Amino acid sequence: MIRFRQTRDSQAERDRHADVDLSVDDLIMPYFVVEGRDRQEAVPSMPGVSRLSIDRLVDEARGLYCAGVSKVLLFGVVDDKDKDERGSAAYSSDNLIARAVRALKSALPGMTVITDICLCEYTSHGHCGLLRPSVSEAGALDVDNDSTLPLLAEMARTHAMAGADIVAPSAMMDGQVAAIRARLDEDPQTEDCQVMGYSAKYASAFYGPFRDAAGSAPGDASASWPGFKLPANRKTYQMDYRTRTQGLDEIAADIQEGAAYVMVKPAMPYLDILARATDKFGLGTESAHVKMVAYQVSGEYAMLCAAAENGWLDRDRVIYESLIGIKRAGAELIITYFAKEVAEKRLTLNGYLK
Repeated sequence: MIRFRQTRDSQAERDRHADVDLSVDDLIMPYFVVEGRDRQEAVPSMPGVSRLSIDRLVDEARGLYCAGVSKVLLFGVVDDKDKDERGSAAYSSDNLIARAVRALKSALPGMTVITDICLCEYTSHGHCGLLRPSVSEAGALDVDNDSTLPLLAEMARTHAMAGADIVAPSAMMDGQVAAIRARLDEDPQTEDCQVMGYSAKYASAFYGPFRDAAGSAPGDASASWPGFKLPANRKTYQMDYRTRTQGLDEIAADIQEGAAYVMVKPAMPYLDILARATDKFGLGTESAHVKMVAYQVSGEYAMLCAAAENGWLDRDRVIYESLIGIKRAGAELIITYFAKEVAEKRLTLNGYLK
């Protein structure tokens, strides 16, 4: 008989044998940015999360930075009147996120600013790219992969020119990392900006609260495409969650195209993909030049919040355990809406957070 219980019979022993820990340096805090001043709009399906105008974003990010979290991910949210079929507000020269990046970098030069690169928050139809008639279904529309790539690349360039440290294409267009990397490399002012690929991004039901926050649910295209049916979901470009190996192929492609970071999204239902990718590509080792990221998405956040609110789960413990599980599976960085809360509570979690 092997007595494993000897490794667990006191807090000191449990701490001594623990081989996974969590640091504030592992965390990335997402923010939703809106136009205007002094705006803070609560997102009902994401308790504690708000859409913030740039001035409120800077104030919030300052508190985050003081708590020890030095990395943020920005999503732009524009009013419906500013949306069009091509998502022009995403890549205009003085777009919302470019202004937010400049404000953050001016106020907090040490903050690492990551920006989302996708058209869905800016298109009138809510899809992640330009539309075209479907080649497989008469009267239907589909997202045109190749004509979308230059727009994503231009969006990334405007963010990088504003000072973004990392751009994160989430549109799941084939070749998006290569197109963006090539555009950034054209200019000495942007060539140092890195790319974080949303590499294995699944067509998941866990994104619902995010689409409420960002106003990015697929909607209506009848004004530009009368008589055509708009896709009701993103299954033609986001990954089918029934696949086991496709995510590894997507990650391999992003690494080959020049991504400095690769991602699995969502996190908790896809820890198997995260672990297999970490092992296959040797990520998380000292010699690895690419870092593994996981996104604990809005649905994961909302479920844990709801369970804690109802008294079904201990909030602090379940937040920490969920993040440790993601880290244990191989993530070096975790995008989570709990980032600020975890950092602020680090002294009261019985030493959980180092």
